[in-house]
Amino acid sequence: MALGQLIDGQWTTDWTERGESGEFQRMPTQFRDWVTADGSSGFKAEAGRYHLYVSLGCPWAHRTLLLRSQKGLEDAISISIVDPVISNQGWQFSERSGCIPDSLYQADYLWQIYVRAYPTYSGRVTVPVLWDKQTQTIINNESRQIIQMLNREFNAFSAVPERDFYPAALQEACDRAIDAIYPSINNGVYRSGFASSQAAYTQAVTALFQALDYWEGMLSQQRYVCGDAITLADWCLFPTLFRFDLAYHGLFKCNLKRLVDYPNLWRYCRELYQQPGVAQWCSAEHVKQLYYAGLPELNPTGIVPLGPAIDFADRIAEEARQEPPLGAIAPALA
Repeated sequence: MALGQLIDGQWTTDWTERGESGEFQRMPTQFRDWVTADGSSGFKAEAGRYHLYVSLGCPWAHRTLLLRSQKGLEDAISISIVDPVISNQGWQFSERSGCIPDSLYQADYLWQIYVRAYPTYSGRVTVPVLWDKQTQTIINNESRQIIQMLNREFNAFSAVPERDFYPAALQEACDRAIDAIYPSINNGVYRSGFASSQAAYTQAVTALFQALDYWEGMLSQQRYVCGDAITLADWCLFPTLFRFDLAYHGLFKCNLKRLVDYPNLWRYCRELYQQPGVAQWCSAEHVKQLYYAGLPELNPTGIVPLGPAIDFADRIAEEARQEPPLGAIAPALA
């Protein structure tokens, strides 16, 4: 098994996202079209028209599943869930528990969906993918943009259209927080795990834990990333925290502390997990399969650990449930 990419529409196992100094450098996503409520973008929000290709193991795909659930869009947007173990042809569809095969084209691998849209596509084949059934093309594969679309553009088909995770009053703070969380935490765990030099690893891990320390402090003053309301920034941070002790602490060597060693971050993570409609999209088994069985470069034996035993649904102690004093909206991490 190996990570790979498409080159002129042909699958190849040639793949690298490392710089000369051993630092992990994530390739950018390429599809950036937009679905809009009024159709002004060329892609109108309609019930049943769009399909999400996702993985329960991948944190980027996880955030789109959470927004689909939190906005009550299950009946409006269909999904396929790939196998958590990356094959020698990349993400594959299977009958494994928790997976949903490709119901649109009965594809065996996700790369086949990419070349259906763009026969000469070159680049990474990643989840999530927002697919348009009508024009049979990829709309977007950038998770941050997809969650903004799910939050706002599909309100006509939402079970809870009044629920807004990106309100105008908090947009600037939300964007600032996501911009800060991405390089040091969301991508920081990957920069740590995939580093191929001591210097690159040390730099990434140091920045990661400085950021975790920062948000631990912020969450001692306020309940959520941007104050007293859950925003898109929280749904961007949560998937990484959910995976932290399950995979990043061990396999990715992010082991200065565990998440459970941070009282406020651990309380925060459990509180988000216990929001209605969240736990059903949190699969510890798929997470461990993805990282331990699907990344032979990091774990050649493919042995998947039995632990750690983490109870995200454990009732939050009454003293932890008391809302921390709400301070100012969290500033961007310097």
